[in-house]
Amino acid sequence: MNMHAIARRFRLVQVLILLSFCFLNPSVGFAQAPLEPLKLIQVAPNVFYVQGLAELGSSQNQNFISNAGFVVTPQGVVVIDALGSPMLAQRLITSIRAITSKPIIALVLTHYHADHIYGAQAFKALGATIYAQAAGKNYLNSDAAIQRLQSSRIDFAPWVNAETKLMPADIWIQGDLKLDLGGYPVQLLHAGPAHSPEDLMVYLPISGVLFSGDILFQGRIPFVGNADSKGWLHSLERIESLKPKMIVPGHGSFSNQPEKAVVFTRDYLRYLRETMGPAARNLESFDEAYRATNWSEYEGYPLFKAANRMNAYNTYLLIQSE
Repeated sequence: MNMHAIARRFRLVQVLILLSFCFLNPSVGFAQAPLEPLKLIQVAPNVFYVQGLAELGSSQNQNFISNAGFVVTPQGVVVIDALGSPMLAQRLITSIRAITSKPIIALVLTHYHADHIYGAQAFKALGATIYAQAAGKNYLNSDAAIQRLQSSRIDFAPWVNAETKLMPADIWIQGDLKLDLGGYPVQLLHAGPAHSPEDLMVYLPISGVLFSGDILFQGRIPFVGNADSKGWLHSLERIESLKPKMIVPGHGSFSNQPEKAVVFTRDYLRYLRETMGPAARNLESFDEAYRATNWSEYEGYPLFKAANRMNAYNTYLLIQSE
């Protein structure tokens, strides 16, 4: 048995142990069971994040495939993104409590993709105010959101289950919004339509840290989906204009070299558009254009097989619509 298989079996054993604990103690729910905190990475004074895995979401990893972060302000804790299951959110709360006893007063959702929002109810239960960009209402109220949650209750069971809810924002933002939390500014910046129509970034000017959400990916193939890649490229320009000292992406490791952090995502999006564009505009075969493209620069990255062809096809369709 190889090391990957051993690791998978170990994670499955952990899941079964926790399930057994809960089933043998009916009065104890997941939120009350002993929780292992998530590993915190500090990027500036009072600013931390947790780093998701560079793999597809699954029951074995509790859908822990995206990043989330938080900043401790004089008024309380602001959390950026809620992770991909209520259990993960509870584990993040455990990690926060190891740092500070201040109340968790706000949750900012950078966008309404499943791996960033399914933990939101855990923060709402603590009284946090949820902020999101107003375009997120369209997804939240769509059949696609309901169907995705239904399938996630199967794919990510028991961590996403019948008790997992889609949480609306308390404050829907139009444009940018600046919060002043006891003299500590937190800027919510509308970056969409890009990766999604409702992309938000969170900038902390005192420390120079930018939480980019999925405007930036590090160390894995970006998820393009139905993204607006032209708008996405403009959002990357905005990141450069901010000149942050540190960037925490939606996926992958943080970077203290912001100029270099932008390069991978920008070059990938440009390459998709350059290689798929001629076939799209000339109404030529996508399959032929895809086969003729040299993907060697990207095929060694995690999730290339899972995402690249879909990314290319969606870019092909987008350019046709443009």
